[in-house]
Amino acid sequence: MSGAWAHARRVDDIDWANWQAVDTATLVFVLRGDQILLIDKKRGLGKGKVNGPGGKVDPGETAEQCAIRECHEELGIEVSALEHLGEHRFQFVDGYSIHCHVYRTGHFQGTPAESPEAAPRWTAIDAIPYDLMWEDDRIWLPLLLEGQAFTANWIFDGDRMLDHELDVLGAERAVRSGSVK
Repeated sequence: MSGAWAHARRVDDIDWANWQAVDTATLVFVLRGDQILLIDKKRGLGKGKVNGPGGKVDPGETAEQCAIRECHEELGIEVSALEHLGEHRFQFVDGYSIHCHVYRTGHFQGTPAESPEAAPRWTAIDAIPYDLMWEDDRIWLPLLLEGQAFTANWIFDGDRMLDHELDVLGAERAVRSGSVK
């Protein structure tokens, strides 16, 4: 069904109730004091960008199991006590789509180490390099850092965000934005 939305340029162009992603994935943000564990993505979607560890959910795997596995595969750490704070629905104009579950935790064992997929970087929370990240991160990552749950729908043309809709869960009203750029 997501191919039907391949040429959508605005979130209102999509029937999100019937939208289905090509892939399901996860992102994990590990916090330690006033630092956040980010990665320099070395391959795959987002190559060259700074992000959190994560990846595609394997068949028969839950999103949380995927998040734990990806942190181990990408950084060699064992995360636990994951807090599910967000869900993203990304639709790209080329037809690709991804449903991403976002977690945070302060519980991990091991020392983050570089892998073929990612190079770890502990970053001060007040110095997050948003200019090196996906455009949407500066909108929702502060919510995650505050422990605020959210859902969001995004339209991207390659690396460029065209439109988005963000619902802050538990808030009095949804925060909604229109076209970008």
